[in-house]
Amino acid sequence: QVQLVESGGGLVQAGGSLRLSCVSSGRDLSTYVMGWFRRPPGKEREFVAAIKWSDDYTYFADSVQGRFTISRDNAKNSVYLQMNSLKPEDTAIYYCATGLFISSYRTREDYAYDSWGQGTQVTVSS
Repeated sequence: QVQLVESGGGLVQAGGSLRLSCVSSGRDLSTYVMGWFRRPPGKEREFVAAIKWSDDYTYFADSVQGRFTISRDNAKNSVYLQMNSLKPEDTAIYYCATGLFISSYRTREDYAYDSWGQGTQVTVSS
């Protein structure tokens, strides 16, 4: 059984930084992708970033490109989302997810992921 546990959310002022962490257990990630999605208040869940475990190829939503980075630690089965220059519109519940890598297109779609964490709240004040 796959388990994903996020941590690192919190309250930060606009322009600040946060680092989210996600620890995975119960799955060999070598052919998988790990991603971050978020659900802003009153909105649908949206793609943020993803990393392909086999070659570290990364994907970003246009809204976070240049501000967020994603990385992984193979030894710890962990993925990290470094969020810089945060804006109030980044306020959301952030979810870690994992799924089999099929294509770059599908990596940005939540239906490509079969396991999800419980989410961590990120609030950016203006």
